[in-house]
Amino acid sequence: MANTYLLEVGVEEMPAHVVTPSIKQLHQRVADYLKKERITFGQIREFATPRRLALLIADLGDKQPDVDTSVKGPAKKIAQDADGNWTKAAIGFTRGQGATVDDIEFKDVKGTQYVFVEKHIAGKPVADVLKGLPDIITSMTFPTLMRWGYNNLQFIRPIRWLVSLLNDQIVPFKILDIEAGRTTRGHRFLGHNIELKQAADYEKALHDDYVIADQAKRKQLIVDQIDAIVKKNNWVINKDADLLEEVNNLVEWPTAFAGSFDPKYLALPDAVLITSMKDNQRFFYLRDHEGKLLPHFIAVRNGNSNYLDNVIKGNERVLVPRLEDAKFFYDEDQKISIDQYVERLKRVSFHDKISSMYDKMQRVAVIARLLGQRLGLSNDELADLDRAAHIYKFDLTTQMVGEFAELQGVMGEIYAKLFGEKEDVAAAIREHYMPISAEGELPQSTIGAVLAIADKLDSIISFFAVGMISSGSNDPYALRRQAFGIVRIINDRNWHLPLLGIQPALQTAFDQAGIKLPYDLNKNSDQVRAFFLDRLKQLFGSEKLRHDIVDAVTDTQVDDIADVIDAAQAIDAHKDDADFKESVEALTRVLRIAKKGQFGSEVKVDPALFANPSEKKLYLAVDKVQTGFRKRTVAENFAALRALAPIISEYFDENMIMDKDQAIRHNRLAQLTILSRLAGIVGNLDNLIVK
Repeated sequence: MANTYLLEVGVEEMPAHVVTPSIKQLHQRVADYLKKERITFGQIREFATPRRLALLIADLGDKQPDVDTSVKGPAKKIAQDADGNWTKAAIGFTRGQGATVDDIEFKDVKGTQYVFVEKHIAGKPVADVLKGLPDIITSMTFPTLMRWGYNNLQFIRPIRWLVSLLNDQIVPFKILDIEAGRTTRGHRFLGHNIELKQAADYEKALHDDYVIADQAKRKQLIVDQIDAIVKKNNWVINKDADLLEEVNNLVEWPTAFAGSFDPKYLALPDAVLITSMKDNQRFFYLRDHEGKLLPHFIAVRNGNSNYLDNVIKGNERVLVPRLEDAKFFYDEDQKISIDQYVERLKRVSFHDKISSMYDKMQRVAVIARLLGQRLGLSNDELADLDRAAHIYKFDLTTQMVGEFAELQGVMGEIYAKLFGEKEDVAAAIREHYMPISAEGELPQSTIGAVLAIADKLDSIISFFAVGMISSGSNDPYALRRQAFGIVRIINDRNWHLPLLGIQPALQTAFDQAGIKLPYDLNKNSDQVRAFFLDRLKQLFGSEKLRHDIVDAVTDTQVDDIADVIDAAQAIDAHKDDADFKESVEALTRVLRIAKKGQFGSEVKVDPALFANPSEKKLYLAVDKVQTGFRKRTVAENFAALRALAPIISEYFDENMIMDKDQAIRHNRLAQLTILSRLAGIVGNLDNLIVK
């Protein structure tokens, strides 16, 4: 018989951002539990609102399948004594299996006789298996947890009711003092308690009581209502996906409506108005067909259309103080100059173990100039970069950003333009925060991109230098995101910068600028390097590169992030070539033998010690590759190195590297060392798997 089972966990209102991941987690945990318990099932439908997480499981099996198994016990020599009597070991084993010594039989296992008992395990009815669900529910994890009453249980919000229905029968279980039953609850204000006759009635019964439990249906209803309002008024709307998801998880019975505000507030920057509506009030903002913001908004109430005029007025009334505050801050902020704001940053802490925000900007200005020079920026670009680097945090001390923290950078750009700064300087102030998420938008301007790298690089190096190193899930200052942002910007622009070993150059630049650091810049530099290489692995993982290629290119002494990326792309592009295996094996043989040599930075080969033509041939070929090596791309150098494979093979065929003559041995190891160091441009080829 195919069964239908309903599980519902009723709670006090959950935060909107938790609802969707929570129902997904419950779905996965219950599915895993049923599989583990050998219960067959069909489709699992998810239902979630701010007050409930529910699963409706179709085609549930009646019971676990019976299991016939052969259980292995002790060896025969342990199970019986010299006279053939059963020992305590045998008797204890059979008792533990619910059998007797009469059930014992012997089987040969690799030449040794062992005790076996044939055991029949009857499958448990599905209702008995479902009684184990409380452990699944209470083991769920959430970003934040609550305790209530005098209980030790922690959950996202206090549990208020439980429904557990197998077809039309209650599957009893209990969490704390809450007994699972057949009673669910309708809408908090419009509904009442509902006695479900059977599990399959769940969705319709709730709908009849002002709860649309299916998230997708609820969201589509919101979209349809919004579209109808927009069409009626000839407006244009950006249905922000994140806002739509949040609103959907704030309501159970959505009713969309339009509201208005005084057009005088349109004098405020769009970003301020949008933040006030979208982020603070969960309103959808509106534009006309020319893209201009309108003095209207669309919101969604959790209820029906009764008394909607009062709801509209209430929402309009709540928005006004936000807009009044914003207008006041906007007007007041323009009465103070950028230089005055920058001066205030001396009293704003970046971190108490590192420096003030003002001192951070001084460091970033030096880093930005160093990077800009290495990238070949023009004098005008360097001047604009320097100006941006000396003011880019000024808006942190404005009243607007003090009230609307999410506008930092955005207001910096707006105010910078009002105060007469150049367009690219103003844009860089906003762009230095980019990307603000792992896959977020990257800076569009060159100056913004350099400033973004410089700011993030300073944060990473300074935090590591004072011992505040990200580890495990602990990353309170988002250093991983910042490092990955640097990697993405470099990858996007193919900029070649020696960031993996830039500390000595930075120290020199700081010394020349007269900046004294409150920490040792080089402390934990190896960990900074490893930190960036891990972010490169993250990038390569998102591009689905083979693990051995990733391991090869990130096991490197190269300091240029772009070179590491180019190496990965070069290897990946040729991994399926017919000669790939031969060329890699030749180069890796060079790498392994070269390790036997002990050389400093200067390595020389003496042609006078060559004993046969293959040595000269390899010498000339390597010299040709070495000439112009720094000017060629990584891909071109990798191709040139792979082309040496036949010459390398001939060289090994004709020469004993570890020759008895010390001078010859030293000379040959020197030759291989030079070649191995050139091959290091693509990482450690020894890590590649070639078949």
